[in-house]
Amino acid sequence: MSRPDLPTTGLAVLLIGAGAMHLVRPEVYEPIIPAPLRGRARELVLASGAVEIACGAGLLVPATRSAAGWASVALLAGVFPANVQMTIDHGRRAQRKGTPQAAGFFAGTLARLPLQWPLIRTALRAARG
Repeated sequence: MSRPDLPTTGLAVLLIGAGAMHLVRPEVYEPIIPAPLRGRARELVLASGAVEIACGAGLLVPATRSAAGWASVALLAGVFPANVQMTIDHGRRAQRKGTPQAAGFFAGTLARLPLQWPLIRTALRAARG
């Protein structure tokens, strides 16, 4: 059995941790569901949490690593609009509040957006073996 490399293991841990948080505290994630989907926000947050855990666990097992890699690519691409929505919301909040904390949080969400691509690249590498 081959062990996953460090980036794949890191992605797996990240996905499992994020998925667990979605299940434990779904109310934190509901506001970042894009507006057209907010009527089903709780269900989407819980489903994405379960999928994140399944993808992360699958990345750790050689027999499921490729399928989990492809599923992780789809998941990471699928949640990107929620990350964009979070950035938009925090940008508006920063403008409204005008505090350094609000500006700093907005900057953090903005900086996070391009980090999605290395995660997708890692998932692709796992998918391709």
